[in-house]
Amino acid sequence: MDTDNLTKQIEEVEALSSIYGDDWTTESETNRSYKIKVKENDHEVILYVTMPQDYPQQAPPKYELSAPWMNRKEKENLHRGLDEIYLENIGETVIYQWVEKIREILQQIKPKEVKKQNSSQVQDIMALTQLEINCPEITHGEVIMDRKSSFQGHAAEVHSVNDVNAVLAKLKQNKKILNATHNMYAYRIERKTEKGTTMIQDCDDDGETHAGGRMLHLLQILDQKNTLVVVSRWYGGIQLGPDRFRHINNATRQVIQHAGLLKK
Repeated sequence: MDTDNLTKQIEEVEALSSIYGDDWTTESETNRSYKIKVKENDHEVILYVTMPQDYPQQAPPKYELSAPWMNRKEKENLHRGLDEIYLENIGETVIYQWVEKIREILQQIKPKEVKKQNSSQVQDIMALTQLEINCPEITHGEVIMDRKSSFQGHAAEVHSVNDVNAVLAKLKQNKKILNATHNMYAYRIERKTEKGTTMIQDCDDDGETHAGGRMLHLLQILDQKNTLVVVSRWYGGIQLGPDRFRHINNATRQVIQHAGLLKK
């Protein structure tokens, strides 16, 4: 590692540890991986960062965000904001600015919006209850472990988008699944009409770019019908690179087979 890069990394870690106290955690000193909790207005985002050898002079830190309560658009906007900060400060340390950007976004969530959400709580509970009543059976796959990251697939036979929503709602009642760094999913539903057969299909990355699309592509290759697969990933603080997609695909295929849905 370049001496200047290492010096700047050490100084940045010392500063961040001093500023954020218990909210700053060292995940791996060897891999220079860290975790910081950012909490405002009862919402929390966990930022995982790994400092590569050429950071900050030639490359940015590698990072993952955990914010299960955020929707896809909110996560994309947050990722975009962090990337813009790096591009504006190439060659400089940026993690403090990233943390404060996250805090700024959380502060913009007005209490009024939270109250409005609470006022519709009864309707939400009724809707969730109805979904639970009609929820298809869910099969949970084996956990795949790699460098402290965990991957687990969940599969169900679905015949409508309502079935998909019921399964997703049921899974998120499990706090461990709800708090996963990513809950990616893909589904394909065969619908027969008077004009013939159509295929309804969709996917969601949940912050793990391209993961949902790869899962859907695998379902297409396997010619799966009436199948929903969700893969939960709990990030362990160490970047896996392309290996993460291999684990996501393996978790997808394994749970489909375990559920008895894999086409022969």
